[in-house]
Amino acid sequence: MPEKPYYETMYILRPDIPEEEVDSHLKKYSEILEKSGTDVLDSQMRGKRRLAYPIAKHKEGIYVQLSHKGNGQQVAALERAMRLSEDVIRYLTVKQYGPLPTPKSSSKNDEPEKSDTEKDEIKSSEDKTETPVKDEIKEDPKEQS
Repeated sequence: MPEKPYYETMYILRPDIPEEEVDSHLKKYSEILEKSGTDVLDSQMRGKRRLAYPIAKHKEGIYVQLSHKGNGQQVAALERAMRLSEDVIRYLTVKQYGPLPTPKSSSKNDEPEKSDTEKDEIKSSEDKTETPVKDEIKEDPKEQS
């Protein structure tokens, strides 16, 4: 039986809002989802990043990723609240299939710890040294006579 889908909402907040207000937005949108009977799987603040193009005269934005699991009805309520907020300059919700995301720490200093398989893959890729393969030109013996 295929796995049930979950949803990922990425939204961008104005860069000039204080950090306390960013935290209040994180709580606000998580509460909207919880009120609609949705499980909030993970909420991560990705930090301030440069935008690919200016949005409402902003060149940077504070990125936040919110993973949630529900029947899909919660997306309309969440996006409506984001649309009405002046602090949210962009948002996008994507339906995902596959394994559920594992909650990660939202601290900026913590680097995600690699699993044992990732460590093995890195080690095995370091052990391999690539040697270039030379193309040998083989002559057809029929053409020599």
